[in-house]
Amino acid sequence: MSDHVYKILEVAGSSTESSDQAVRNALAKAAETVRNLRWFEVTETRGHIEDQKIAHWQVTVRIGFTLDG
Repeated sequence: MSDHVYKILEVAGSSTESSDQAVRNALAKAAETVRNLRWFEVTETRGHIEDQKIAHWQVTVRIGFTLDG
């Protein structure tokens, strides 16, 4: 196994479906502009309540990616 150096970015994804979908949305959006995504860590989970029900999930995700070169 070779040594790796990672750069880390932090994004927040949202979804009306679930926290898992919020993570998927965050990763998909990051993948549009960043190459070599390798891992993620959920650091915060929040939700918005309307009419006594969960209306919206928001998840903060740290994403590690390897640098080119």
